[in-house]
This record gives sequence, C-alpha cells and structure tokens, in this order.
Amino acid sequence: MSHSLGIAIESLVAILLMLTIGYCMLLNTRLKRLKADEHSLKATIAELITATEIAERAIGGLKHTVRDVNENLGNQLTSAAQMSQQLKKQLSEGDNIVRRLSKIAVAARSPSEPAPQAAVPNVSSAKAIAAAAQAFSERRRSNGIAA
Repeated sequence: MSHSLGIAIESLVAILLMLTIGYCMLLNTRLKRLKADEHSLKATIAELITATEIAERAIGGLKHTVRDVNENLGNQLTSAAQMSQQLKKQLSEGDNIVRRLSKIAVAARSPSEPAPQAAVPNVSSAKAIAAAAQAFSERRRSNGIAA
C-alpha cells in the first residue's frame, strides 16, 4: 500500500506540475502581449507629448498674433476717429464756404436779373456740399487759379 500511495502522490504532483507549466505558458503569452501593448502605449504617449508641444507653440504664436492685431486695430481705430473728426470739421467749413459763396453770388447778381425765391439755399446734405465744393474747385482750376 505504501507503494501505491507513493505513486498516487507522485502522479498528483506530476499533474499539478503539468497544470503549473500550462498556466506559466498562458501567463508568458499574456506578458508578451502586455509588453507589446506597453511599447505601443509608450509610442502613443510620445506622439501625444509632441502634439501637445506643437499645440502649445501654436497657441503662443496665436497669442502673439492677437496682441499684434489688437495693437494694430487700436491704432487704426484711433486714426479713423481722428480722420472722422477732421472730415466733420472740413464738412462744416465747406458748408460755411458754400453759404458765403451763395451770399456772394446773390449779391453779385445784376439788378436786372430776377432774384431767386430763397436768397440762401438751405444746403444740409453732405453730398450737395461736396458737389458744390467740387464744382467750385473745378471752376477755379479752369481759370488757372488754384482753389
């Protein structure tokens, strides 16, 4: 009986060793797959870090561009406001000149000519003022006198 008990124990140990070897082989394939996944994950992380650095540089460039555009736009807005003020001033001066010229024209008419209904026309639109100023400057140029 001691001999058969020894064989049974030895058989049991051999079966357990075979199961252990099989399980080790299974673990080995899983570890190989895990190592391959680790390498691909490292490559993915490196690509992600590179993409992040590129994005950070692009954001820095965009911030610099926005700052430049903001300064440029501010300068242009200031210039436009100044130009608008100059144009308003020139339009009001042009309006005054047109009124004075119409008064001069009315005063210079000969007494035989009939006087128009309104002595001083009410010129309120900017287009009319600009057209009158243009016509005046063209007349002055044609006579050889600078306006």
